[in-house]
Amino acid sequence: MSGDEAEKVYVAPGKYDEFYYFVSGGFSGQLATYGIPSGRLLKVIPVYSVNPENGYGYTEESKPMLNTSYGFVPWDDSHHSELSQTDGVPDGRWVFINGNNTPRLARIDLKTFRTVEILEIPNSAGNHSSPFITPGTEYVVAGTRFSVPVPNKDVPISTYKENFRGTISFIKVDKDKGDMSIAFQLITPPYDYDLSHAGKGPSYGWFFFSCYNSEEANTLLEVNASQKDKDYIMAVNWKKIEEFVAQNKGTMMESKYAHNKWSDETHSATSEILTSTRTLKPEDVPGCIYYIPCPKSPHGADVDPTGNYIVGGGKLATVIPVFSFEKIKKAIESNQSDGNVEGIPVLKYDECLAGEVQNPGLGPLHTEFDDKGFAYTSAFVSSEIVKWKVETREVVDRMPVYYSVGHLSIPGGDSRKPWGKYLVSMNKMTKDRYLPTGPELTQSAQLIDISGEKMKLLSDFPTIGEPHYAQGIPADLVTKNQIKIYKIEDNKNPYATKSPNDAKVVREGNVVHVYIAAMRSHFTPDNIEGVKVGDEVYFHMTNLEQDWDIPHGFAVMGNQNSEMLVMPGETCSLKWVPERAGIYPMYCTDFCSALHQEMQGYVRVSPKDSNTPLTFSTGNK
Repeated sequence: MSGDEAEKVYVAPGKYDEFYYFVSGGFSGQLATYGIPSGRLLKVIPVYSVNPENGYGYTEESKPMLNTSYGFVPWDDSHHSELSQTDGVPDGRWVFINGNNTPRLARIDLKTFRTVEILEIPNSAGNHSSPFITPGTEYVVAGTRFSVPVPNKDVPISTYKENFRGTISFIKVDKDKGDMSIAFQLITPPYDYDLSHAGKGPSYGWFFFSCYNSEEANTLLEVNASQKDKDYIMAVNWKKIEEFVAQNKGTMMESKYAHNKWSDETHSATSEILTSTRTLKPEDVPGCIYYIPCPKSPHGADVDPTGNYIVGGGKLATVIPVFSFEKIKKAIESNQSDGNVEGIPVLKYDECLAGEVQNPGLGPLHTEFDDKGFAYTSAFVSSEIVKWKVETREVVDRMPVYYSVGHLSIPGGDSRKPWGKYLVSMNKMTKDRYLPTGPELTQSAQLIDISGEKMKLLSDFPTIGEPHYAQGIPADLVTKNQIKIYKIEDNKNPYATKSPNDAKVVREGNVVHVYIAAMRSHFTPDNIEGVKVGDEVYFHMTNLEQDWDIPHGFAVMGNQNSEMLVMPGETCSLKWVPERAGIYPMYCTDFCSALHQEMQGYVRVSPKDSNTPLTFSTGNK
């Protein structure tokens, strides 16, 4: 420490951070947004988990976002965030994140910092190898961690080699709207597919996936999937596969999966169950898939900014292999292979290799790049970041981190244009970095200055969940597009109340719809009578504010889900079923004005067989 670290991370009151960092929440199923260099938590974005802070997954409008072919699944394990790109450079429009457990892929719109689309991925299990993006956001790609029968069926686990297969899903992204759809799935040998990156520059049109368990073991993988000195990096020519798809190659397989979309016009989500996907076997796409041997149990597969080099991260290896795309092409053209796996050629290791990084630390996992020709690799076992020169593979610096680093992240560090100022080390263990909090300690991220010749630790800060990966981007690329309010006149929610004069309460059998207009500092209506025990009551609240950062909340005593938080100009709906008679207060849950405490009302609930008339009022009206 040189003494000026605090100065370099201090962001004065009223000033903004230089970068947004989008950090996966791991088993929280969320995405967290931090400012860098301050390390301040700015927002937690619910993706796959219900969130009582804002009602996501609880409000009637948002519930469809968590629909799957298995039903309503309000949790997942989110590992990797990925920013959309234009011409190989992060553009600040969307951030994608995977759901590992129930295979899903989500898109967050950075105009609103909201999850706007979730696509379930069929024929997959353990969507860890996801999402990874092509340089023009043509596709987001997702590989399966666990090979399973495709289509899934009841077979003995002992028939793994015969009946199990992996899948690699290419999800098409609409270049203007961002809407996702599964374009095709590759059926592959039954390996465990790990991380991936797209080629760029000379390697544009290719994708590179790490994979392990080439032993095809199905039990005690700790031992049985670590037998061979080398596993593989799989190289896929997706541009050439597009030509086969255009020729209608492959098979349309029956597959049940959900596609959920949010509308900023209706402020509500819809869910559709789809029933088929195009699948392609290696024999359907000859000359499109190759295996490259990679030591040992590879985790990362990282492409440098030039697109000339592909770096393998063998977590049990003693070296880091750096492959040359030019040499890979030549090996393919001259048929330099050592046999094949289920028709997929295995290229010769030495024919594809540019060189190896010696003494890269123990347990090398992930590599990202700066804008000066250097690479940075996380070493899990030796708990360090190792800096090396891409062209020469020479280690030039190393820094200990605390402890057991997994991913590391440089803004734009996996793109064509890194912003090589900061690196965040995302450590798996914390031990004694922070005040203790019982048996489990908070996760640790460390901010490192990489602008100079030597790496320099600046600060560390806790993170939510178990973060796996993060992506950073200059803040102005995001803020320039952001929405501050929803315009009342554009609100197309069918339950919108666009004026206090339109507020009403309507009974339809045992269903009661309450149309509420909210504005500082009262509800219209704020007194409701005639609700009966067992009624399904839907509170449809519209926030009439047209001022930035003035949300209103809503909760009623005894509601069985959560509050709802309604943005300016938005409509949200909350379901409530009262179980006993009485007077139930309702109130605004988000501090909105000096008279926030006065923003409240009452609902009278009468016995089921009562004749209490349905009435509603505000003041004398």
